[in-house]
Amino acid sequence: AADFGFRPLGPEDVGQARDMSTRELMRFVGIPATKLPKISRRGKTDLHARMDSIEPCPGMVDVVRQFHSAGFRLGILTSNSHQNVKMFLKKFGIEHFEFIHTSSKLGGKARVIRRILKSTGLPPREVLLIGDEVRDIEAAQETGVHVAAVTWGYNSRKAIDGFQPDHVVESAAELLELVGAFRHRSGVPPL
Repeated sequence: AADFGFRPLGPEDVGQARDMSTRELMRFVGIPATKLPKISRRGKTDLHARMDSIEPCPGMVDVVRQFHSAGFRLGILTSNSHQNVKMFLKKFGIEHFEFIHTSSKLGGKARVIRRILKSTGLPPREVLLIGDEVRDIEAAQETGVHVAAVTWGYNSRKAIDGFQPDHVVESAAELLELVGAFRHRSGVPPL
């Protein structure tokens, strides 16, 4: 915040910030859109320096391994850097992803989802996007793919509920159940 001239978030602000969309948070702390690319690059660089200390969410390594063992086609769409993601996946032995697509633009995920759908040939209704923020829900809804929002990530349950995802998931175990049911209904492994 000090380096880029916006208001820092104190511990008392974190709960409120998780209830906000990215655009709302930018307004709340006073980040102009013109500074976002530099802030994003800095965040990725700082995260890269700490990759050795980043841990997966509880149960998710097992979830990824089970999805892979069950024959699901898996991919990653993230605003993080390709290098950080590859380093993380390798560290935890979960390099089971068909692709890693990065999108640093605030509203760029829908565009990337369309490219993924085109390159894989999968119909949107046979794809399940699992995300942790309202931008993921918006992108899924814009592209017609199913979306499951997890509650342990960036946005709070309150924020997620406000955007009406197809599914809300509270734990890794719930995610396994949901994906199994989704696969059974669609007849095609989700990506």
